Amino acid sequence: MNKIPFLSIVSPVYKAENIVSELVKRICEAIEPITSDYEIILVEDGSPDKSWEAIVYESSINSKIKGVSLSRNFGQHYAITAGLDHARGEWVVVMDCDLQDRPEEIHSLYEKTKEGFDVVLAQRIERQDSLVKKTSSKIFYQTLSYLTGEKQDPSVANFGIYHRRVIQAVQQLREPIRYFPTMVRWTGFKSAKLEVTHSERFSGSTSYNWNRLFRLALDIILANSDKPIRMIVKFGFFVTFISFFIGALVIYRYLMHQITVPGYTSLLVSIWFIGGMVLFVLGLIGLYIGKIFEGVKQRPIYIVGRTTNLND
Repeated sequence: MNKIPFLSIVSPVYKAENIVSELVKRICEAIEPITSDYEIILVEDGSPDKSWEAIVYESSINSKIKGVSLSRNFGQHYAITAGLDHARGEWVVVMDCDLQDRPEEIHSLYEKTKEGFDVVLAQRIERQDSLVKKTSSKIFYQTLSYLTGEKQDPSVANFGIYHRRVIQAVQQLREPIRYFPTMVRWTGFKSAKLEVTHSERFSGSTSYNWNRLFRLALDIILANSDKPIRMIVKFGFFVTFISFFIGALVIYRYLMHQITVPGYTSLLVSIWFIGGMVLFVLGLIGLYIGKIFEGVKQRPIYIVGRTTNLND
């Protein structure tokens, strides 16, 4: 029977063939003062480059390096789920592979857990990203906060250390739309934030763009909130309320013989406005129904193609 490691490090890997070696080296150096009983799980998320070959090479040198290759690109948070499903440590660190999350901060995060916290999140005070990335992220989190009704902190992402019981709770959440920070927050375990240094990307560029951020935000909102529908209901009441007074005004003017020519413009505008609102509401309801359809199919969250150094 395999001994359960004290610490597991999970990192989704995408377009990182030039980063994997440095990532592994710095993680090993960073966690050595904590424990020598660890495992590093690198999840290759259908990357188009040679990231998997880099993971296999590192795993051939060090048996503590374990690799999981997904059959195709499922997305960052699905890759994190795959890593968590294979992680066995008492404590689990989740971090991105681009080295903007500095492995050297793991020791500080672990020390913070000794104060009785089950979750310690890395808080990036000064993000080393481009202006476009910072702006898009700010808009993303503000929109997400408003429509989900939960405060979203743009300085906190996936990087953090999590106790085994937190990870087990997250593993029970098998809904098809995955967003790791929201799932951790939902579990409700005692958590803290620790300020860390955020570095520039070691190599390459981010795979997130405006389109992917929009789709991610839409999925998260549809999976975690019915606020858009409630907003439309309120707007419908507002339109009805205004329409009542407009209708009363038109009747009054008609009775007072102030209307001599039917209003073509107002009629046309009303038709277009109401028609557009009807289509918008139907489309939004259709999105929710579509997500329900995806859920009832009960397809696997991810599919593993290959593994290395995984014996369990």
